[in-house]
Amino acid sequence: MAFVIWSRRTMSRQRIRFVEARTARAIAIVGGIALLIAALALGIAIGTFFARSHLGEEHAQESRHSYEIEELGRLQASLIELRPRVDALSSKVDELRDFDKHLKGAHGVSGAANVHDVPPLPDSEEPAPALDGAGGPELPPRRCDNAHAEQGTPRQRLKGTQQIIDCLNDTVSTLETPMLEHYTAYMAFPGRDPAPGSRSGSPYGNRYDPFTGRLSFHPGVDLVAPTGTPILASAGGRVLQAGEHGGYGNAVDIRHSDGVVTRYGHASRLLVKTGDFVMPGQEIAEVGTTGRSTGPHLHFEVILGGAQINPVPFLALFKRKQNAQG
Repeated sequence: MAFVIWSRRTMSRQRIRFVEARTARAIAIVGGIALLIAALALGIAIGTFFARSHLGEEHAQESRHSYEIEELGRLQASLIELRPRVDALSSKVDELRDFDKHLKGAHGVSGAANVHDVPPLPDSEEPAPALDGAGGPELPPRRCDNAHAEQGTPRQRLKGTQQIIDCLNDTVSTLETPMLEHYTAYMAFPGRDPAPGSRSGSPYGNRYDPFTGRLSFHPGVDLVAPTGTPILASAGGRVLQAGEHGGYGNAVDIRHSDGVVTRYGHASRLLVKTGDFVMPGQEIAEVGTTGRSTGPHLHFEVILGGAQINPVPFLALFKRKQNAQG
């Protein structure tokens, strides 16, 4: 019995050992499978995380790229808008500087016939506004320069470029107002050829009257040209009168800045009316022989402060300017 019992105990222990071993193996297998599943799940989770991270970064990168493209487009549009303003400003400043040089040169020529009858270029027809409490040290203008425009992140560089463009816009706006005032005065300064291609007729001053043969005063210059030749405004201004005007026949008077008036007489046809604003070189009439005239021509006058003065220095000033440019 003892043997059997021992044997049973042995068998029980063996069975227990076997069960324990089998359970352990099962546990090990299940544990391995669980670990495998856990590892697989972890791998999937990690992969998903990295995938989402990568997609998120790609999305963020795309957003940054889209922002940069949008900002570049906006900056490009600002530059495209600024470029013609800068070109126009530069062109007008060059034209004003050139004209001022010729005007000063004309006044500096000794013995030039009546050259001092030509008034200086007026600043503006309107008085300049008073500046309240203006002052401070006189310093040179600051350049629109930003060292950060070429440094830092793309966004910082874009911001720096925008600051430069804003500075240029402000500078151009600051220069435009006084420049336009001077340019407006220049455009209203008479002297541009009112009848291109014409030849000189009776000059300004005393002459023998073509009708009476007696000495008389001729208050303008005659520019001889065929009937129908365009008559152009010698400067910009407002039409004071357009119509029949005594011995002038069909005539146009244009008022410019600083009380200067130009008169165009003997026209065959008028193309403007009283109150119209005209630009320099605009066609206002056609050459004719109306009024007190012996043949088709333009009678051109410059009137300053109500007195007719010699138009020749005005016309000569612009001719010198054209010759210098040619």
